[in-house]
Order: sequence, then C-alpha cells, then structure tokens
Amino acid sequence: MPTHDEIYQKVQSTLVDALGVDEEDVTRDATLFADLGAESIDLLDIVFRLERNFGIKIPRGELFPENISDPDFTENGKLTTKGLGEIKQRMPFADLSEFEADPQVDKLMNLYTVETLVQYVSNKLDGAK
Repeated sequence: MPTHDEIYQKVQSTLVDALGVDEEDVTRDATLFADLGAESIDLLDIVFRLERNFGIKIPRGELFPENISDPDFTENGKLTTKGLGEIKQRMPFADLSEFEADPQVDKLMNLYTVETLVQYVSNKLDGAK
C-alpha cells in the first residue's frame, strides 16, 4: 500500500496532466474548480486517469455526486437535511464541517480539494486489500 505522500504525488501529477496546471499550484488544499480551474467536462478525464494510475475502479457518481438537483435534496439553492445526508454518504472521505454551516449547492464543488482526492484514493486502495 502506498504512503499518503506517495498517493498525493501521484494525484498531483494526475491533475497536472489532466488540467494542464503547474505542479506547484496543486497543493493539498487547492480546490479543483476555484483554484485549479477544472470544469465539469474535466471530471471524467480525472476519474479515468485516477483509475488508470492507481489501478482502481471508480463507479460513476461515486467520486463526483450526480443528481444533486433532486427536489428532496435541495431547497432555495441549499442542501436540505436529506441532501446533506446524501452527500455525507457519498463523500465519507470529505471534510464537510465548514460546508454544513452554509450548505449552498453552488459551493458543493469547493469541497473537492486535492486532499479530498488523496483521501478518496487512499480509501479505495485500503478497501481493495
């Protein structure tokens, strides 16, 4: 099993390749969208590259939640209690403490930091033993 730092370095190089950003910009707390300029079209490429680089399978919608626009999950641009529960279930690897205080749907993608991806991959590799 690779160390946390080894996983981080591989995630970092994956993002450099996928997004065409400089390695020094891909810090642990950099967000994929606001800091690294990722767009939704890039997500499939990132998933594909992570699968290939780590030898893992990432089911569709597992890493990047889909169908968040479900009326049970959102109300007035914010996640409902049910929506937050859904996100917690789908993203057990993410730190949601700050987001929970103000769960605006348009801030959801800010949860995706480089470290979030490292934690996700680490969990996947751990479960694959």
